[in-house]
Amino acid sequence: MVIEETIIKSLGAKVKEYNIGDVIFSEGGAPLYYYQIIEGDVKLNNYNEDGKEMIQSILTTGQSIGEFLLFADKLYPANAIAISPCRVLILSKSKFLLLLEKYPEVHIDIIQNLSDTMYFKFIMGQIFSTQNTSTKLRSLMDYLKSFQKDQSPFSFQIPLTRQQMASLTGLRVETTIRTLKMMEKDNIVKIINRKILY
Repeated sequence: MVIEETIIKSLGAKVKEYNIGDVIFSEGGAPLYYYQIIEGDVKLNNYNEDGKEMIQSILTTGQSIGEFLLFADKLYPANAIAISPCRVLILSKSKFLLLLEKYPEVHIDIIQNLSDTMYFKFIMGQIFSTQNTSTKLRSLMDYLKSFQKDQSPFSFQIPLTRQQMASLTGLRVETTIRTLKMMEKDNIVKIINRKILY
């Protein structure tokens, strides 16, 4: 959780519910609100000139969405779309900035969150710089697993679909499926009931 719900609500935040496919904000829109996921999953995406979806990030319960733009005075570079039923806390930008003044201890949480976002972008840059499909998928899985205490082999279930993994790494879904099967043969992953264990 980036900011305690009670603190956000004390400044007048509203809870909004979204269904799968609902747009929370659109690429090119002005960042006027702070968004924090109470429950559910959200993807940040773009579409390239061929119409292919590129997922920039998948955010989940307790994470904030695009808050770095509240400091940058820039337009959203991606769409935020619910990929599961979601409940999201929404606080106006002016009240969010007031919250930071009123609760200075929240700054550390925001900085930690921004640092995690920058780390993710760095990892994604490495993923896109390699042509090796296995390396791309393994780097993504390493990143996802890095937040877990148990780092033993096959202890972590990848929380993404094969399509989401493909969209995050710039691969075709067929290539992702084929590569995962090769990784299973090499004992890098286990696939049990279509679940990927890493």
